[in-house]
Amino acid sequence: MAYFAKLNSNNIVENIISINNAVITDANGVEQEQLGVDFINQLYNTNDVWKQTSYNTVEGVHQLGGTSFRKNYAGIGYQYDSQRDAFIPIKPYDSWLLNEQTCLWNSPIPMPSDASIDKRYTWNEETQSWTLQTI
Repeated sequence: MAYFAKLNSNNIVENIISINNAVITDANGVEQEQLGVDFINQLYNTNDVWKQTSYNTVEGVHQLGGTSFRKNYAGIGYQYDSQRDAFIPIKPYDSWLLNEQTCLWNSPIPMPSDASIDKRYTWNEETQSWTLQTI
């Protein structure tokens, strides 16, 4: 399946749909994003902006060993950054910084290394620290 993210005028993802790979494959067997965009706009009788996204791309790495695509799989509310050609999730806290390699947000200090299923931490923006949660 090929996945496409619909962008609004602010490049925010509003919707994600899947279409058959055959739709985006040209006569030479090469996938072409524009074929998918044209198909979707014709199907819905619109002229919306769509960007292809890869379900298997996370942190700029294709999880199945293929070619990574736009840093991350798009999610509703993600922003498409045309300069980075990347989908970037919503910033979770004001203090967090964008990792340019992964296009994900990182806390100003790393989560404690002993985090596990039994030891869960949450970010405390007020104290700028990780707080151990009671289970």
